[in-house]
Amino acid sequence: QVQLVESGGGLVQAGGSLRLSCTASGTRFSGNALYWYRQAAGKQRNLVASITTDGRTNYVDSVKGRFTISRDNAKNTVDLQMNSLKPEDTAVYYCRQETRYGAYWGQGTQVTVWS
Repeated sequence: QVQLVESGGGLVQAGGSLRLSCTASGTRFSGNALYWYRQAAGKQRNLVASITTDGRTNYVDSVKGRFTISRDNAKNTVDLQMNSLKPEDTAVYYCRQETRYGAYWGQGTQVTVWS
């Protein structure tokens, strides 16, 4: 059974930092693109960052220069380092693995930024 589990969310003051981590079981991250999404209350889920199998990254404009996605295939994890957080970053953050069999999602971790 495939399971992705996010951790590291919480409550942080604007300007602060959080590091999210996503750990997988029942699947291997190596060989697959990985993603972080977020969903604010009452809004649709949107892509935040992605990382390819060879480490190329891409970010939505609103987080460029503040967020960094990274992967550790040996540990089967994908992280999202979030700096200079803003209230508009408040959302549930999800990791996603894209495989040839389909996509796997975690259950999400809440990030709340207060000013």
